[in-house]
Amino acid sequence: MSYSQRLSLLIIADSFIVLTSIFFSRFLLSADLRVITLPLVVSAIALLVSHHVFSLRYKLYKKAWEYASVGELIIVFKAVSYSIIAAACVQQIVVQDIYFRLLAVTWMLHILLIGGSRFCWRLLRGTLIKKTDNKKRTLIIGAGSAGTMVARQLIKNSDTELLPVAFIDDNVRIHNLDIMGIPVVGGISRIEKTVSELGIDSIIIAIPSLGRKELNAIFQECAKTTAKTQTLPMLEDLVTGKLSVNQFMDVHVEDLLGREPIELDIASISEFVTHKVVLVTGAGGSIGSEICRQVSKFQPSKLILLGHGENSIYSIEMELKDICEYAQTEFITEIADIQDSRKMMAVMNRHRPDVVYHAAAHKHVPLMERNPEEAVKNNVIGTMNVAIAASKYDVNTFVMISTDKAVNPTSVMGATKRMAEMIIQDMDKSSNTKFVAVRFGNVLGSRGSVIPRFKHQIEKGGPVSVTHPDMIRYFMTIPEASRLVMQAGALAKGGEIFVLDMGEPVKIVDLARNLIKLSGNSVEDIGIEFTGMRPGEKLYEELLKAEEIEEQQVYPKIYIGKTADLFMDEIKEVISMYNTLDKESLREHLLNIGNSNVILLSKKLSSVG
Repeated sequence: MSYSQRLSLLIIADSFIVLTSIFFSRFLLSADLRVITLPLVVSAIALLVSHHVFSLRYKLYKKAWEYASVGELIIVFKAVSYSIIAAACVQQIVVQDIYFRLLAVTWMLHILLIGGSRFCWRLLRGTLIKKTDNKKRTLIIGAGSAGTMVARQLIKNSDTELLPVAFIDDNVRIHNLDIMGIPVVGGISRIEKTVSELGIDSIIIAIPSLGRKELNAIFQECAKTTAKTQTLPMLEDLVTGKLSVNQFMDVHVEDLLGREPIELDIASISEFVTHKVVLVTGAGGSIGSEICRQVSKFQPSKLILLGHGENSIYSIEMELKDICEYAQTEFITEIADIQDSRKMMAVMNRHRPDVVYHAAAHKHVPLMERNPEEAVKNNVIGTMNVAIAASKYDVNTFVMISTDKAVNPTSVMGATKRMAEMIIQDMDKSSNTKFVAVRFGNVLGSRGSVIPRFKHQIEKGGPVSVTHPDMIRYFMTIPEASRLVMQAGALAKGGEIFVLDMGEPVKIVDLARNLIKLSGNSVEDIGIEFTGMRPGEKLYEELLKAEEIEEQQVYPKIYIGKTADLFMDEIKEVISMYNTLDKESLREHLLNIGNSNVILLSKKLSSVG
């Protein structure tokens, strides 16, 4: 039905209702069928005209009444009341009298019939059009404004597959009450019981005001059930129209960590990066590309994206140009291999960066176990090349991305990253450049991360493969890691190893179970398969050695590790002969350097001898 047709229909219907109201009111008061009198006709015409005037004034004919609420009822009240007042004024002017009883009864009938005619459509639509067959019974957590908004949208939208059947809320004052016909059955502790009793298929978490820790407590309760758990879209996505309120988001893995994200000291980072020349190695990788995104927000004068893979570098370049379309930052790409010392010198000389974020590295543990010489070439020699070039061309600050696997390393990857840390700590002693390292745990969503593999295995129907039932890891998100790197650069004085307080370590098998349950599956259906630890892996990771620990935080959630012993002679020896050793001998040399206690013991023994 077009708007003009709808308007004509409403005007005709309202005209009938107005005339019926006033003439029927006269009949009720006089109990006489002879109700048509001159004063009554005048009153009827005045009431009819004023009703249409005020209906147009308050846009009564433009409302979508299938979505009517209290706001529309108030508008009806205003339009009818002002119409009655106008009719009373006309009565006083024309017949010098006001029929108060007639107008009072007319007012009541007027509101009843106008309001009833509007809300009748909503009730009919709700009972006749609403289909509940094959819908998923849904539990909404949070009965506040967000939760009620979700419930209203699900009730109105007949095309959605979700049917709200209950609310959960910790506000005891609304327990056992109904909101829009949906009962509030209890608090968070009743989630598991409610899912079982009401046959819940889906859970929607609609409490946008909660912090990460509180949400994590809810997620843990939801994980005890077999219902699929989803959350509301972010507020900015709703406001910008990117997503609607009934487009729910799957639970992200970072939500299971229960740790609030690190906050940045915007002023110090802005001073450190804004209008400066910044170079990022490994700019096409997971961490490197996110560092580029974060850095670009502070509008450096020039951002150099250096990487070995042309496709990934092109991708991040196009993304940044789209994001920073109106910014003054110049984006420059450099396709280069950090193992090429001459190219690193040329790049540093050409651009003269103020800050270097060194994210380029080989990070895959099993692959580096099978190719230790490549780990040396990229992680050790490559880092040395970039660091020497940075020092020669007076880079102000050099920030290297390290890993918790560099602590008491059992893998080639961890050992070579520890050697890279030693290199930059040694260079800091003799260079005007401030060299620092940033050490953190596993990064969710990065290439090679276990989480995307878990999700893929769940989508395929399982089983989910976990290496060992007792394996634990520290986790952080890519944005968190990148922010830590930027904050560390701003705090750097030279020679430090910055470490993020990553909260409690997470058991990998528990993470797998939670992902399975929150995706709406049962562990029994998907299954978990233990495949055994891979070469170089540890059951648990450490962020600092005992002798490196500084208890004092330099920034909320950021610690500085003490400078440990550096073994530059041994590192130079490995660099000079790594390509002459077989894989096993090279691996042994690398682990000996990474685990400095072996070298210290041998030095003590030789001195005694």
